[in-house]
Amino acid sequence: MKKVYFLCTGNSCRSQMAEGFGRDLLAPDWEVASAGVEVHGLNAKAVKVMAEVGIDISQQTSKLIDQDYLQQCDLVVTLCGDARDKCPMTPASVQKLHWPLPDPALAAGSEAEQLAAFREVRDQIKQHIQDLK
Repeated sequence: MKKVYFLCTGNSCRSQMAEGFGRDLLAPDWEVASAGVEVHGLNAKAVKVMAEVGIDISQQTSKLIDQDYLQQCDLVVTLCGDARDKCPMTPASVQKLHWPLPDPALAAGSEAEQLAAFREVRDQIKQHIQDLK
């Protein structure tokens, strides 16, 4: 079974959504995990917009990068420049992709405008993961 790791800064939004889509769209061929270079906790708006598309990520937790898992991956996907720049070294056999997505947690405006930013990033992540298949 192949292993994929989705990484972002705080493992609270983008990588969590990617893990949710990965488990839904890539299983059973892939083992899917996510992590961050820091731990910021699971963002409630990420949980909400994923539930809108039928994917429950509410039981996922914000985690730091696991070096052992990282070294065993077939694919590592960074979802922000911070994670790309701070990602530890991996063996040459590990394929790396970078999806430079905006951090929806930084979206300003009303609750509706913030949720719209989360939905936009969610939909971009889904498309990227569908393209992996």
